[in-house]
Amino acid sequence: MFKEIYNEWLGKVNSKEKEELLALSENDIKERFSLELAFGTAGMRGEVGVGTFRMNTYTVKRATEGLARYILTLGEEAMKRGIVVAYDTRRFSRDFARNVCEVMTAFKINVHIYEDVRPVPMCSFAVRNFNAVAGVMITASHNPKEYNGYKVYGEDDAQMAPEPTAVVVEYINKVKDYFAVPTVEIAPEEFPKGVDGYRINDYVTVVGSSVDNKYFDELEKLSLSRDVIEKSGKNIKLVYTPIHGAGYMPVTTMFKRLGIEANVVKEQANPDTEFSTVRVPNPENADTLAMGIALGNKIGADVVLGTDPDSDRLGVAIRNDEGNFILLTGNQIGILLLDYILTKKKENGELPDNGAVVKTIVTSTLADRLVESRGMTVFNVLTGFKFIGEKIKEWERSGEYTYLFGFEESYGSLCGTHARDKDAVIASVLFAEMLLYLEDKGSSVYKRLNELFEEFGYYAENNTSVAYKGLSGMSDMAKVMADLREKTISSLAEEKVLYTADYLKGTTVYADGSVEKITLPKSDVVYFRLSDGQFVCIRPSGTEPKLKIYVLVFSDSAKNAQEKAARIMQETKEIL
Repeated sequence: MFKEIYNEWLGKVNSKEKEELLALSENDIKERFSLELAFGTAGMRGEVGVGTFRMNTYTVKRATEGLARYILTLGEEAMKRGIVVAYDTRRFSRDFARNVCEVMTAFKINVHIYEDVRPVPMCSFAVRNFNAVAGVMITASHNPKEYNGYKVYGEDDAQMAPEPTAVVVEYINKVKDYFAVPTVEIAPEEFPKGVDGYRINDYVTVVGSSVDNKYFDELEKLSLSRDVIEKSGKNIKLVYTPIHGAGYMPVTTMFKRLGIEANVVKEQANPDTEFSTVRVPNPENADTLAMGIALGNKIGADVVLGTDPDSDRLGVAIRNDEGNFILLTGNQIGILLLDYILTKKKENGELPDNGAVVKTIVTSTLADRLVESRGMTVFNVLTGFKFIGEKIKEWERSGEYTYLFGFEESYGSLCGTHARDKDAVIASVLFAEMLLYLEDKGSSVYKRLNELFEEFGYYAENNTSVAYKGLSGMSDMAKVMADLREKTISSLAEEKVLYTADYLKGTTVYADGSVEKITLPKSDVVYFRLSDGQFVCIRPSGTEPKLKIYVLVFSDSAKNAQEKAARIMQETKEIL
């Protein structure tokens, strides 16, 4: 069957694409044409190339037809409200964004598209700014350069919820001919940069600085230490790198607005589809921040900040007591920002009695201890920032809680309610503020982190992914999860399992055999709770055949915690 599809594409693609197809081996043909890119609640993501299992013009247009037909069911008003489109600096991101406009035009649905690259949070912000019915962000986040993706937002500017996503997927699956998607062509030269309010056609409007400024105005309101910035902002010892991504303009703009003097890694400031100065554009990795750290050592900086290509994740390196740069984990970055926000809001008299923090079930439980010690409430949700966005929306309606901060261990956080997705722009600003605030008190980020460990316990995290290769990758991974559910696990590395929560079955089974229902939505996650807030969690990736394992433990020292985490991770792998 895959060979028939391959031959059909051979006869319909352009000459350059045909050349790519003719160069494929038999195995490559099978891999590219035996499956279609899956479209889930995180949209779709894959390597760029020709084929049904690749990101390309045809798969993008097909997905857009599905989204367009869903919008048609919502009526004429929804078509007029239209969608927002943004894109990052990856291969073909601008072309794919233009493809979205071409299909939406054919369906007479309005589009507001950014004139140039913009990060995830600015796409999310713009959805509500325009009262749009949906948003599309062309990005593959921090994946390798070979990847791109298609992320969809709902009208609340959070990632589209499972129910409407399922409807979109139904319409996508009905599109059998990738080459017959209704399209009104827009030439690349008709899609200008540096403009605001330009109309490409009756349905597509290019937007720019007017929306940018509204976003920046909202971020300015979130600043907590303007006095310290005015005092020391020009003398801050900070390095920032956008790693060739969409964060450069908004992050540096906010620094300038507030008066923070940042040293930018010039070699990584400009967009580059190949991310040529790094192995992978992921600021979680030490080698990705290597140029920033080198500049930091050269100028005597105290902190290095790096944002990923779509600027929804922030990576950080700080100096330890020996004066060497060390990388912070996503949990540590989130906990430091959380501590700073709670501390400053209390100092400023802005900490509400009904304040609440939202984190995912795989995020450090040190955050729970910290928040509860300040008299606030913690809510744990499933992995995926859309679930944090849902809490914001819920509380805006009910007024039951006031949202203070949300974060996940994977380096993403959100301060403020201007967006419903991760925002590394405001995270960068607040981290810089925190640095100045602590230094003004004669402290440092590293010292404060260790104070938190001393107060709430030394924890260690040991997270990894197990990849499943080939066409059977997804099914192999599903079998591993199914087999895991059949096992009874009473302990892990001599740590007793207090309960096992199966979010797919929707039940929690305690060590004494009692069963409790889970109120969170169903999800393919198995969670083992150990004593003292320790846990092991196993779940498949939402976009690729990778099984993710999370281990978090506490102990009386950092060394002992790390050793315990390693033992538990090893035993978990053996069980799988």
